[in-house]
Amino acid sequence: MPMRGSKVGVLSMVVLGLLLIVEFAAVSSGLSLCNMNDDGLTSCKPSVTQPNPVEPSTSCCEALSGADLQCLCSYRNSFLLPSLGIDPELALALPTKCNLTSPPNC
Repeated sequence: MPMRGSKVGVLSMVVLGLLLIVEFAAVSSGLSLCNMNDDGLTSCKPSVTQPNPVEPSTSCCEALSGADLQCLCSYRNSFLLPSLGIDPELALALPTKCNLTSPPNC
């Protein structure tokens, strides 16, 4: 008889995989993420990517100013950011670099 724990582990991995696919499809298909469209996300990518992040551009800061920062903060510990090549610590620093107020507890 197969072990029940292994079925739960496999099911968990399948669910996580599906969530990753859905999130990646939403970002890559041009849909918005936390009120940031594809152009805004693309303009900020060089500022949140290692090994040589750059200061955020004006277009990045403009996009970030219209974003739902609390929503973006919810991705802080998500596996999604690193899977897209985004350094979460650099991403969390963007609001300050753009002279925006970060949400509390973010």
